[in-house]
Amino acid sequence: MNKIKVAVFGCGAIAQRRHIPEYAENQHVELVAFADPNLERAQEMVELYGGKAYASYEEILANEDIDAVSVCTPNYLHAPMTIAAANAGKHVLVEKPMACSIEEAEQMIEAAHKNNVYLMVGHNQRLMPPHVKAKEILDSGKLGKVLTFRTSFGHPGPEAWSVDGADSWFFRKEEAIMGAMGDLGVHKSDFIRYLLNDEVADVASFIGTLHKEGTEVDDNATCLLRMKSGAIGTLVASWTQYKGGDNSTILWCENGVMKIGTVEGNEVIVELTDGTVETYQVGMMSTNEKQVPSGVIDAFVESITTNTPPTISGEEGLRAVKVILGAFESQKTGRVVQL
Repeated sequence: MNKIKVAVFGCGAIAQRRHIPEYAENQHVELVAFADPNLERAQEMVELYGGKAYASYEEILANEDIDAVSVCTPNYLHAPMTIAAANAGKHVLVEKPMACSIEEAEQMIEAAHKNNVYLMVGHNQRLMPPHVKAKEILDSGKLGKVLTFRTSFGHPGPEAWSVDGADSWFFRKEEAIMGAMGDLGVHKSDFIRYLLNDEVADVASFIGTLHKEGTEVDDNATCLLRMKSGAIGTLVASWTQYKGGDNSTILWCENGVMKIGTVEGNEVIVELTDGTVETYQVGMMSTNEKQVPSGVIDAFVESITTNTPPTISGEEGLRAVKVILGAFESQKTGRVVQL
């Protein structure tokens, strides 16, 4: 079978630490090109993985014979790059948040459909082993109906993660559009929908910049969600968890509680009302400090090789973005926003 020829747009942290090494390890993939406005950064990737370096994605689309691209760039570029690649007949894996507006996301989805290519969004939280296990347990029905929940994602901020440190695009509003909510909150809005197999009906939120100086993007958000099923809960996104960062979810259900990622070592704990306690050690969550394979690249490649539409589709990405944009609207208006 011919290998899938892949190009990567943007050679920052997410590309260097997840996309590129995971493509390199996938036997079905040949990495052929890297684009970054900082050409040296693209050339460093070529030295490690082969292929060619370009200063712009347009040059790759004009000059290289490729099948698929990963879009690993600042948020404001996700839509134009995705649409250009789809219009050139390439499958696209785009980082989250897939877009900065509903219109952009819809245009991306339309471009993929029109050109008969796949569009997948990098919502890796669905694929983390504890989250996969939690979904399986919840779907089994043993816990009954989910009544209330909390889901949280926090770390010390992108300055520790980004290749540009404190000078990162993450802090520039015109490039990032949104801060912790676009970085972490959107992961959790996708995950809670997926886990509960439910949609967010209403959102109310407090979003602000509490501690990151010199930036206009949000560094903290606490949101109240009501799902269509009636379940209510909170969603937290934070860039100021300088100690004790969090990627946990707790579901209080009719027949007990499920705790995901609350205790290192026991990644999923189920405590039933009959006194039974079950603990599942199924593998770690990936963190900025400890990278484990995200699963996203392999899932994208499998979609292409088996000709199966990705489950984390553009439509799914759009639903996650709608929740985030609703939260920003709530912060702005001081009202509960119906989605």
